[in-house]
Amino acid sequence: MREGSGHPELLLYAVFIRLYQEGEFFMKMKKMLLGAVGLLAAASFAVAGCGGSGDSGSASKTLRVGTNADFAPFEFQSENGKEYEGFDMDLARAVAEEMGMTADIQNINFDGLIPALVSKNIDIAISGMTINDERKKNVLFSEPYYQSGLTIVVKKDNADINSFKDLAGKTVAVQIGTTSAKEVKKNPDIQVKELNSSADTFLELKAGGVQAVVNDRPVNDYYIAKSGETDVRVVNELLTSEDYGIAMAKDNQELQKKVDEALKKLKENGKYDEIYKKWFGQKAK
Repeated sequence: MREGSGHPELLLYAVFIRLYQEGEFFMKMKKMLLGAVGLLAAASFAVAGCGGSGDSGSASKTLRVGTNADFAPFEFQSENGKEYEGFDMDLARAVAEEMGMTADIQNINFDGLIPALVSKNIDIAISGMTINDERKKNVLFSEPYYQSGLTIVVKKDNADINSFKDLAGKTVAVQIGTTSAKEVKKNPDIQVKELNSSADTFLELKAGGVQAVVNDRPVNDYYIAKSGETDVRVVNELLTSEDYGIAMAKDNQELQKKVDEALKKLKENGKYDEIYKKWFGQKAK
C-alpha cells in the first residue's frame, strides 16, 4: 500500500474537489466563449445593417440630386468644369443642408431625369422643370420654387410701357425661334424684330433700335444681374406663367414633405431671397 492509503475517504474527497473545480473552470470557459461568440455575431449583424462597408450612415445623409447642367442661370458647369453652379444648384444644396444632408449632384440628360427618379438612381431632380399634368403621372413635385414666363425689359426712363398691351405700336426685339417670338407675333400691332440671340436683343435695346425686349423671365433677370445694367427695368407682368418644381419618385411622399418643409424654412429665414438675389439681382417677387 502507498503512504496515505489508510484514509481512502480523504483521497476520494480530494479527487472529487479537483474534478469539481475543473468542471467549474470549464463551465466558466464555456460561458465566456459563448458570450464572445454572441458579441461577434451582434457585431456582424451591426455591420451588415450598415450596408456592408459600415458607411450607409453617411449614405443616408446624402441627397442624390439629378440635373441637366446646361440651362444658365439655373444650372451650368463652372469654367473649369468641376463645379455645378446656378440658382437651382445653390437651392438644392440649401434644401439638402436644411434636411441635415449633403447634396451629391449628378449631370443627366434632361429626358433621363424622370426615368432616373423612377428607377431610384437619384432622390430628386431640379433642372428648371415645369410642373405639368403629364409629368405628374410619373413623379411627385414639391411646391413651386420659381415662377417663370415671358417678361418685358425697357429702358428705365420709359414710362409708356407697363404691360403687354402697351407694346402695341412699338418695335420689340425677340430671339428668333423662341416662345417670346411666337407670343409677340400674335399681336399684329407690334413691329417684331427677330435677332439671333437674347444678348443681341439687349444690345438692340441699348442702341435704341427697339423700345422693348421680350424674353423668358430668367433670361431677362439674369442679364440685368450679371451685366450690371442700371438704365433698364423689368416690367412686372408675366405674359405667360409656368411654375418650376423639384421632382421626386411617385411613391416617396415622405421625401416630398421634407423638401416642402425645407423650402418653406428657406423662404422664412431669408436664405431663398439671398440665393435669388445672387442670380437675378433682386429679391423674389
